[in-house]
Amino acid sequence: MMRDDNGGRQDHARAEASGVTALYHDHHGWLRNWLHRKLGNHGDAADLAHDTFVRLLSKDTPVCPREPRAFLTVVAQGLVANLHRHRKIEAAYLEALAAQPEAVAPDPETRAIVLQTLIDIDRRLDGLPPVVRRVFLMSQLDGLGQREIAQSVGISIATVQRHIVKALHACCFGGTSA
Repeated sequence: MMRDDNGGRQDHARAEASGVTALYHDHHGWLRNWLHRKLGNHGDAADLAHDTFVRLLSKDTPVCPREPRAFLTVVAQGLVANLHRHRKIEAAYLEALAAQPEAVAPDPETRAIVLQTLIDIDRRLDGLPPVVRRVFLMSQLDGLGQREIAQSVGISIATVQRHIVKALHACCFGGTSA
């Protein structure tokens, strides 16, 4: 194998793509059918089967599973869970929009941007420790003060403040603060 100017990274990428290509050829049809049985919808099954292999191509580590179908099932199940979660968020957003007067209804482009933002914030909050997420949601959605949250959760006010900062940082910047 010839090395390139990138220290072999292109060779690794070609080898990785080749492994995913073989996995795709050997198991794509099976995965699509498995997803169809699980979801009951050909379109969603095709989309998620495709997304499963796109996710594998974007990995930094080689994909050489000993049990390819079990491996693909685990990756696809994560995508199915995301799909259900996104649809739940979308339904809640559409319900909230329906409660608004038509005069203030956002245009379709704005609705799509807001929905994508909500999904992104949900993903970011889901990546936080449960107590951090709970404290943040108590402050933002329940409107509780820091003292009430501290008493309810059994932590100090300073810890409540740190958790809120950590969650805000994750929501706004996509990471956690120190």
